[in-house]
Amino acid sequence: QVQLVESGGGLVQAGGSLRLSCAASGRTFSGYHMGWFRQAPGKEREFVVAINRLTGRTSYADSVKGRFTISRDDAKNTVYLRMNSLKPEDTAVYYCAATNSYSDYAKGRSDYWGQGTQVTVSL
Repeated sequence: QVQLVESGGGLVQAGGSLRLSCAASGRTFSGYHMGWFRQAPGKEREFVVAINRLTGRTSYADSVKGRFTISRDDAKNTVYLRMNSLKPEDTAVYYCAATNSYSDYAKGRSDYWGQGTQVTVSL
């Protein structure tokens, strides 16, 4: 199995930026489609972005398109989420995800999940 550990969350003012990191254990990191989800207080977990390991195609939620960017460094077994122009509505716990089937993300599913990192955007 794969263990995912997120880091980089914190408190930031609206308009600021953060970069989240997701470090994976083992050498199988490159074999998974990677993604990010988030869950705000009182809301269901929602899809943010994913990247296809074979094609490199990315899919972004409309709410973050143009502001967030996913990238991966297989040599470091790490996937990143660069978040720019942050808004208060971006406040949530962000979860790293890894799955064998890219279509899982359209269903809100994933094989593996990180423990989450808190992102709080203040006014």
